[in-house]
Amino acid sequence: MSEIEELVQQMVELQTQVAFQEDTVGVLNNAVTAQQKEILVLREQLELLKQRQDETIAQVDQAGPVVDEKPPHY
Repeated sequence: MSEIEELVQQMVELQTQVAFQEDTVGVLNNAVTAQQKEILVLREQLELLKQRQDETIAQVDQAGPVVDEKPPHY
């Protein structure tokens, strides 16, 4: 193989590697974007659960102390 043919072959190999790397970066970017969206949704859900818990605690506090009652089946 001549030197020019060898350089051309190396150039083709490099272009192929770059193409695969660009594809991989695109796939990883899509995965990170999807995960970020999911994290935002989960944070919103967690905040709603925290609000509900705080509301429930406030309602229990307003009801006064819990009296030791026997369960209904006794």
